[in-house]
Amino acid sequence: MIPKTMQALVKTAAAPGMDMREMPVPEIGPADVLVAVETASVCGTDLHIYHWDEWAQARIKPPYIPGHEFCGIVAAVGDLVQGVAVGDFVSAEMHVACGHCLQCRSGQAHVCQFVKILGVDADGAFADYVRIPATNIWKLDPAIPRDFGSLFDPFGNAVHTVLSGAIAGQTVAVTGCGPIGLFSIAVAKACGAAKVFAIEPNEKRRELARVMGASVALDSAGDVAGAVHAATGGNGVDVLLEMSGHPAAIRQGFSILRMGGRASLLGIPSRPVEIDLANALIFKGATVHGINGRKMYETWYQAEALIRDSGVDLSPVITHRLPLARFDEAMHLLESGEASKILLTVGSN
Repeated sequence: MIPKTMQALVKTAAAPGMDMREMPVPEIGPADVLVAVETASVCGTDLHIYHWDEWAQARIKPPYIPGHEFCGIVAAVGDLVQGVAVGDFVSAEMHVACGHCLQCRSGQAHVCQFVKILGVDADGAFADYVRIPATNIWKLDPAIPRDFGSLFDPFGNAVHTVLSGAIAGQTVAVTGCGPIGLFSIAVAKACGAAKVFAIEPNEKRRELARVMGASVALDSAGDVAGAVHAATGGNGVDVLLEMSGHPAAIRQGFSILRMGGRASLLGIPSRPVEIDLANALIFKGATVHGINGRKMYETWYQAEALIRDSGVDLSPVITHRLPLARFDEAMHLLESGEASKILLTVGSN
């Protein structure tokens, strides 16, 4: 029996903080699915929303329910829904594409001009129940560890970034070892990277990078260029995976990219970045990829196969598990650098 109300974490006002509130359970339309949320994980985007920084002020329209990384059990389906049933264990692609723009109609829905992100632009999964368009539901293979169900969104970002170019037999630098950077290390190794350099100022994250398969973990404050060039015959790395968005890390990453190398950039800077375009990109003949979200739904199939069939283990990145009601603690842990991925248990699930 689905109740009429639920507990939800709500961004109630255009100010720092969030509040637990009793909210109506979403009503679903004929093409929607209602999911009873089991686990939601905390993302850096949620921290921006929590603190109400410049990005959040420009994008977020309170009141609404954040949360875009989750898994749960299907509680109800609309009359037109096929292939999804009550009781299915699911996650979801929270980027809802319009289906009509040039990008959507040419196989690039992941960069839809009119995308709406659930948990950012509309109600998300920091609640007992969340409404999702049926086309965005991803049924989780029973072979996938249950703890990993809420991680497919950030893990998919890592998969998309790593696999946006050749990776087998390549030397790789990962700048920024937050959760997605750590996931990318595991993906690169699983896909045959020859050597992975993890570059990160936080010592705990460098240790996690080693656990995830990094060949070398370097403090970004040290002589990174010297160490990388010494280990690559003076050439630099074949592939740069930039996950931090920090201007210094971006410049450092390009300084160790070899001539003719590939740079895939996922990290989002908080302000415009100044870079020596001539020497960092043009004279190097570098190929640069901007990475946005996950390919719909090629990346999801790849992500599932990497966990199920290639043995990619995400568990070392999960450092904390807390109930949703302790969201303040989760935000502070994330900000302090003490945590990597925090899983929030929702409701009684």
